[in-house]
Amino acid sequence: MTKANPQPVAQRVEPQGPDGGYGWVMVGAMFFSYMLVFGVIRSLGVFFVAFVEYFEESAQAISWISSIGLAAVQFFSPLGTALCNAYGARPVVMAGGCLTGLGLILASQAKCLIHLYLTMGVITGMGWALVFTPMMATVMRCFTHRRSLAVSLGSTGSGIACFISTPLFQLLLDTYSWRGSLLILGGLSLNLVACGALIRPQGGSKTKTIQESKSSCSAFLWKVYSYLELSLLFERPFVTYCVAVTLLNTGYFIPYIHLVAHARQVGLSEYQAAFVISATGVTDIVGRVLSGWSADLGRVRLIHWHTLWTSLTGVVIVMLPVATLGGSYAGLVVFSLAYGFCAAALSPIIITVVPQIIGMDRMVGGLGLLMIIESIGALLGAPLSGFLKDYTGSYLTSFVLAGSFLLLGALVITTLPHFFSRTDPPPPRKCSTDGKKEAESAESGLMDNPAPNPDKLYPLETISYSETLPSCAETLPDQNHSLCS
Repeated sequence: MTKANPQPVAQRVEPQGPDGGYGWVMVGAMFFSYMLVFGVIRSLGVFFVAFVEYFEESAQAISWISSIGLAAVQFFSPLGTALCNAYGARPVVMAGGCLTGLGLILASQAKCLIHLYLTMGVITGMGWALVFTPMMATVMRCFTHRRSLAVSLGSTGSGIACFISTPLFQLLLDTYSWRGSLLILGGLSLNLVACGALIRPQGGSKTKTIQESKSSCSAFLWKVYSYLELSLLFERPFVTYCVAVTLLNTGYFIPYIHLVAHARQVGLSEYQAAFVISATGVTDIVGRVLSGWSADLGRVRLIHWHTLWTSLTGVVIVMLPVATLGGSYAGLVVFSLAYGFCAAALSPIIITVVPQIIGMDRMVGGLGLLMIIESIGALLGAPLSGFLKDYTGSYLTSFVLAGSFLLLGALVITTLPHFFSRTDPPPPRKCSTDGKKEAESAESGLMDNPAPNPDKLYPLETISYSETLPSCAETLPDQNHSLCS
């Protein structure tokens, strides 16, 4: 019989968001932060052409700049989520703004590609990671019933930025060269610090809910395990979703990176090629708002919307060779409008479906794990596209392969538990302090568990270990807490 533990362990309660009030200020902060982050990410194609001409390197070598940056956003997301759990989102986002500006300013002094890999890739990508996930998680916590709409409205900043940034960056390149342009963008990116300053603390950090153990080593390991939500790696629905999103991510960004270069290759002028990407920003806004509004109606499950938009985006990318027959400028613009709409409609759904898979209580850490796993796709997608261009002499094969990755990702999503059900499955159950199962939150729905027994539920309050812990406590016998709580 295990002795009673005199030290209580606070079990966190994830309150429902107010669905308004100061949450809309957070939506505005997310809007401007996404303008400053994705305005650069989605307009990297303009710099791609300039870097190829200046460094006289292959498309594959230049592609690593944007690829490393995109992968760094996702690879360092667990760091951002862990820091948010420990210190709150406000200082994390502000630090991310400083890193983003620093990376772009240092990139403006690059003498070789390695310099750009480290500055515009690693440093700036790390800064983007400290802004992207914490800002998204902050908005999601501020809303419950209108969460998809709020996230969609906040993320429309990327669409507006895409429409404005591409021709603006081309103008900056013509006026100040790529060095001056990166220097200006570095200064503008420091405004991310102001966006982070608007975040209000939302309760105590997760550090305060974990009692210190007598063993400093075991306490440290517990914190790492808890902050990063590593237990999710042993749950099939989460792993399945990570595989699907990784495949999706391999092809998703390729049009943003290589569409300008492709347009230049088929004979379009610099500003015509820039407008091809800029056009995606027009339908981007419409796609995000329509996606969020339709998802919040609740008539179709979020996971089904996810599959639909993923499939449509893949089909549109695969159809690029048809759109560019004969170097048609009108065909490329139509392709850009269709791609902007479908890709934008998909983007917020990728994030908002996560709480239904793992629960809102583990959403911040789950987002971090998802990002680091899908970074594999972001890292390999653009260089693979560049390699195919160098090998075949055209980008058409690259776009067909990119679209195929999205279609394969949609197919993997259909293997999630209860996917073909018309209604959300019962919420998952997680281990409570007595080693048995306890209902998590109604936010979760794709875990492959039967419905919980309501007679076994425990109040979400401070709970002391006065009972035996047959299944959970055995994981860390010397700890004062259970990995399943």
